[in-house]
Amino acid sequence: MPNPPQHQEHHPGVESKMKPQPESFMKNYKAAGKLAGKVAVVTGGDSGIGRAVCIGFAKEGADVAFIYLDETEDAEITARHIEKEGRQALAIQGDIGDKQFCIDALREVVDEFGQLDILVNNAAEQHVEEHLEAISEKQLRRTFQTNIYGVFFLTQAALKYLKKGGCIINTASVVAYEGHETLLDYSATKGAVIGFTRSLSGNLAPQGIRVNAVAPGPIWTALIPSSFSADEVKKFGEDTPLGRPGQPDEVAPCFIFLASDDASYMTGQVLHPNGGTIVGG
Repeated sequence: MPNPPQHQEHHPGVESKMKPQPESFMKNYKAAGKLAGKVAVVTGGDSGIGRAVCIGFAKEGADVAFIYLDETEDAEITARHIEKEGRQALAIQGDIGDKQFCIDALREVVDEFGQLDILVNNAAEQHVEEHLEAISEKQLRRTFQTNIYGVFFLTQAALKYLKKGGCIINTASVVAYEGHETLLDYSATKGAVIGFTRSLSGNLAPQGIRVNAVAPGPIWTALIPSSFSADEVKKFGEDTPLGRPGQPDEVAPCFIFLASDDASYMTGQVLHPNGGTIVGG
């Protein structure tokens, strides 16, 4: 059933204003203590995939810090649900495109929890443009600042604290493989995320730190109504083999698997919860 037409002017969007609400609370997830005693940091954890990952990690026994830009209401909801699972939550507001913020944020996490075991680089932004020449230098720099520079800055800061057995999980996208005609700069950044994941996995393998990625297809998150027109939102996800957009709850288990010892022999890999689209790599 298609989602009703809707659009949000504020970017990257507010989940609480979406109709219907995304399924991002992991209500049907059955935990098994796979992350007991772990501490995780998730960027973009206030809503969507990031929220589902935060709550899923908490269900599996991890304390969770998450970073968000300015969606305070959504962030408060996420924190409450982490705490509802009996785990500690730490919400940190700021811009991951600022290197000093990334350094300070991870120092705050370790000061609060005493360790860092899992880093999820999930936050991203996207902007629709019909023509390449319409992408301003300001927009191009901003998209890369969040989607690539932020990933580099936060990962660099995390390496001070991650130890053997730690892991890094990056959120890529199906568009890194098949492209998107109106998300040109976003697609480029997601291709870079794949290259970074594969390269860093080899770089950190001798230290026993695993690096993997998840490349979702069209997922019903606040980024969608804040990026596309109301008519495009109505058709969002219909072109997948399963004929619908995915839900954050359908993506988060990939992150839980990669963060757990179940994936102890996986590094440099990408998982593809994308509704059936076949991609190479």
